[in-house]
Amino acid sequence: MDNFYIDNPDLKFHLNHPLMKKIVALKERDFADKEKFDYAPLDFEDAMDSYDKVLEIVGDICANVVAPNAESVDAEGPQLVNGEVIYAKGTQENLDALVKAGLMGITLPREYNGLNFSVVPYTMAADMVSRADASFVNVWGLQDCAETIHEFADADQKNEYLTRVSGGETMAMDLTEPDAGSDLQAVQLKATFNESDGKWYLNGVKRFITNGDGHISLVLARSEEGTHDGRGLSMFIYDRNSGGVSVRRIEHKLGIIGSPTCELVFKNAPAELVGQRKLGLIKYVMSLMNGARLGIAAQSVGVAEAAYREGLEYAREREQFGKSIIKFPAVYEMLSKSKAKLDAIRSLLYETARFVDVYKAYDHISKDRTLEKEERQEMKHYQKLADIYTPLVKGISSEVCNTMAYDSLQIHGGSGFMKDYPIERIYRDARITSIYEGTTQLQVVAAIRGVTTGGYMKQIREYEMADIKPELHTYRRVLIQMTEEYEEAVERVTSFNENEFVDFHARRMVEMAGNIIMGYLLVLDTNRDSKYWRSLEVFLKIARAENKANAEVIRYSNVNDLGRFKVE
Repeated sequence: MDNFYIDNPDLKFHLNHPLMKKIVALKERDFADKEKFDYAPLDFEDAMDSYDKVLEIVGDICANVVAPNAESVDAEGPQLVNGEVIYAKGTQENLDALVKAGLMGITLPREYNGLNFSVVPYTMAADMVSRADASFVNVWGLQDCAETIHEFADADQKNEYLTRVSGGETMAMDLTEPDAGSDLQAVQLKATFNESDGKWYLNGVKRFITNGDGHISLVLARSEEGTHDGRGLSMFIYDRNSGGVSVRRIEHKLGIIGSPTCELVFKNAPAELVGQRKLGLIKYVMSLMNGARLGIAAQSVGVAEAAYREGLEYAREREQFGKSIIKFPAVYEMLSKSKAKLDAIRSLLYETARFVDVYKAYDHISKDRTLEKEERQEMKHYQKLADIYTPLVKGISSEVCNTMAYDSLQIHGGSGFMKDYPIERIYRDARITSIYEGTTQLQVVAAIRGVTTGGYMKQIREYEMADIKPELHTYRRVLIQMTEEYEEAVERVTSFNENEFVDFHARRMVEMAGNIIMGYLLVLDTNRDSKYWRSLEVFLKIARAENKANAEVIRYSNVNDLGRFKVE
């Protein structure tokens, strides 16, 4: 029997990272729940054993339910019946299997019937689900929205909605509109407070809403009449049981077909305000989007894993000119580069997840007691890292995912263009990862702060000072040289004191920082387990060449070049 957790030792490797001891202690509040819940862990080893066993269950369901259903789900897709979404048969089977296994509300506290897992094992579950079927993670994985309710809603709302999510109800985040995509300040869906019954009502249209007919939705709406920017927006909970929303259509998409992307019409739909008015975009959506972007990074890594395995299997089996095509340099080079980049983005994914884990744990603790000075400083440190690493991992992993799907299909040749092989679906599914929850270009806009403020540089220095085996010092010297090159590039770009020039080279500088960071992460991984040695060597060859190319463009560029690239 296949199992997507057992057959991928990289997952357990990252699960056993040294920082997990701190993360588990914070998440479990020194294991206080053991007195109240019989399934709460007694200590660190018990918690890690729980993570391990649950991930094994997820791996089994992914391999034996979700993956076998992927092709039929892609062919059938969801249907719109009387204004409501009906999932494809396989999608419903997938959801039923995960709900039956108690895998909804994984990160929610036990008081809401959740498992109280940290972000790392939840991200691993999303990694595996995405490998099995990228479209299904958009149904199951939207339980992420429950974290926003947990962080910002009142006690009654938490008791009402979080227990329902843990029980298996699905969620959605209703943000974008026909005229408000990336620019959410332009949202116009209207929220009106009715004084007579003390309720809010929503009117308007939302578009491109993933799993739009979910049971519970977080809706961004304009609550302040006469406003035109983000300060007039608030966040609301909409309960499908309340009525007032119909699905106008399900979009016909290139990929992730099993995931219903809906256009919704709100007509006097009753809703509940989350937190304070006017903070919908400024505070709550920013938190929601950061979680979603980490989720898309996990989806990208899972799809990349699937693409790599399909290409590897085909290359081993396909014979041309009397031998397997994996023996041809043109093919094995593509596969070795794919494996190196897959290991690199997975390391970046779980490094980011660990940063999120620590700062989120402290944030939740701060709601129950005042943090000590050292705790506050540590929370701020990890929050800053999470803020600059999240757009970095989303942008890089989604681009790598697309490249790997492209290369895997290329390895398949003409067969890959046919629906006879899964890579055709995987290739289509990969494309959206660099678009939704903020395009790669928008991730660069967010990530450039890590360049200009020195955030990435500070963390690179931390990696540089790590204690590693002597045989790895050569690789560190390569990374030190790459860092010097990166510093020179950043200094040159910022020396012109021209924001547009910084924006013009932002992608190049972010890519350079990302390559150095991933290089160091692979050094640290290899320091713990020599199986990553080959990926480290191959990745550094690729990364060094990419960084040199970016550095050369920057070295021979100046502000006068901007006019040459502008297209009117």
